Amino acid sequence: MKVILLKDVKGKGKKDDIINVSDGYATNYLFKNGLAVPETKKSKEVLDRSLLEKHLEEETLVSDYEKIRKELEKKQVVFQVKTGKEDKVFGVISTKQISDELKKMGYSIDKKCLKVDHPIDSLGTHEVMVELHKRVVFPLKVVLKK
Repeated sequence: MKVILLKDVKGKGKKDDIINVSDGYATNYLFKNGLAVPETKKSKEVLDRSLLEKHLEEETLVSDYEKIRKELEKKQVVFQVKTGKEDKVFGVISTKQISDELKKMGYSIDKKCLKVDHPIDSLGTHEVMVELHKRVVFPLKVVLKK
């Protein structure tokens, strides 16, 4: 029997997948627990409409992220830091601090979207990768000044 999964089912498939399972498994487990519906013409239409809506929402989201990318590529995040002997910076700049500074600039970017390869602990310009979406990844300039 062909069914459309409403939720991820371990070992069987992901949400919105169409899979073939035995009749007993479908009726006694998948349908009973609300994990799937039988594949019919109507349910297939509903699935197609749902997938189209998700695709359109994702495209809108990506275009919004592209606008943010274009704005941030031109800007820098500047930190005034205290230094010791030989201009050595006290501590490091974390992704949380960068995220907070971006919020002050009007961009709500979570610290989990910021990827730092090396500790930001010296004066000068550093690049931090920002991943807003798997298709929208760009470098952000972080500047440390005295």
